[in-house]
Formats: sequence, structure tokens, C-alpha cells
Amino acid sequence: MATNHSKSVFDFTVKDAKGDDVDLATYKGKVLLIVNVASKCGMTNSNYVELNQLFEKYKDKGLEILAFPCNQFGEEEPGSNDQIQEFVCTRFKSEFPIFDKIEVNGDSACPLYKFLKSGKWGIFGDDIQWNFAKFLIDKDGQVVDRYYPTTSPLSLERDIRKLIGIV
Repeated sequence: MATNHSKSVFDFTVKDAKGDDVDLATYKGKVLLIVNVASKCGMTNSNYVELNQLFEKYKDKGLEILAFPCNQFGEEEPGSNDQIQEFVCTRFKSEFPIFDKIEVNGDSACPLYKFLKSGKWGIFGDDIQWNFAKFLIDKDGQVVDRYYPTTSPLSLERDIRKLIGIV
């Protein structure tokens, strides 16, 4: 948890899919792509496939992808953390971390997401519109950009390369 005085993503501690605390400061110096994910969305296949491609290409160059399951949009992530992990790891062979299922909008929104949304406004005020909204975070833990759910992960490659320092 972090307070309203949080200065970066690295000020937050979140739960992983097993319920253990993860201090996001462990990712200092990395470029982060933070995504709210769902298993039963029409965009699930394309997003996981492309997120895997980005992760495979840039994980050794300084990119981390952090996936946060969320069931707030069309109840498209109804499973338990174990079921979500099983689905993602079996079906998509994803290697990036999947965290605890959270809410991204409303009074119960995860503090990390409140922080992320305060940095980049979407067309609906600060709310996340749907599954697979993406936030790109620089090595200092600052929100650099926010992408809509329909934005292809691979289309972020130029922005990711710039932040990592690959021209």
C-alpha cells in the first residue's frame, strides 16, 4: 500500500497471485508495462500473444510486464487466482508475472491503479475503459503513457525501445 503522497510506481506493494506481498521497488531501473488482463475477453488472445512477443524480445534488455487480472468489465475474469494462473501459463505460456485479481475503477480500486490513472487521463476521466488498458512506466517509476484497450501491444514497441535506450 502507498499513500496519496506516492511519487512513483516503486512506492507501492501489491499482492501476487499467491497472495504474497511484492514490493514494486524490486523493479527499479526497469521499464514496466502494466496491463489489466482478462481471460474471457474478445481481445484476450491477441493481447497475450503480443505481450508474450514483447516480453520475449525485451525481457533481457530491461522490460517487465506486470499483469493484473480484473473482473470489472463484463465479468470476463471470473476465475480464482489459481485458475487465472493456470489459464495464462497453460494456454499462452506467459512468463511475465500475474498478480492478484484487483479492481481498477471505483472506491475499491487498487491504490497502484489510482496512482496510474492520476498521471494520464483517458477519454472517460480517469477510469479504465475495459480489459487490456496499458500503462508504460519509465525506469524511474513514472507513467510515461497510457494506451487504450484496443491498442496492439506490438504497436508500443517504439515507445518501449526508446525508454529502454535502444534506438
